[in-house]
Amino acid sequence: MPTVARSRTLPVDRGELWQLVSDPHHLPRWWPQLERVEDVSEDGWTKVLRSSRGRLVRADYSRVDAEAPHSITWRQEIEESPFEAVLSDSVIHIDLEPDGESRTRVELTAEQKLRGSYRFGGFMLRRATRRQLDEALDGLERAVGAA
Repeated sequence: MPTVARSRTLPVDRGELWQLVSDPHHLPRWWPQLERVEDVSEDGWTKVLRSSRGRLVRADYSRVDAEAPHSITWRQEIEESPFEAVLSDSVIHIDLEPDGESRTRVELTAEQKLRGSYRFGGFMLRRATRRQLDEALDGLERAVGAA
């Protein structure tokens, strides 16, 4: 299962950062290519993403685990989605650790399992995922006013 982890230390208190990463309503402020979120409930939501070709793509997510203000995990609902042909599993972990006074180390980890012949493209998926997680960290930096 290709796993990619990226981290960055941001000049913001962990509690404030937790409010941003734990609420799906805030995702458009920092997650790359995300236009909006819909159907937000306590345990799930739908991301409406804009593809590189300008098309809107919907992706459903569910919250798997949350331990405030330390970590949160969400899983993409793959079955009956446009991603079903390529992925059999996709999970995002966000870990927040204090790093001195009013600083937080953020680590984003993506675990994805490719389906069928797509398994041979793991290196391309890792590269794209690395870029996506770096863009998400850039978005968090902008959202907290550090950039």
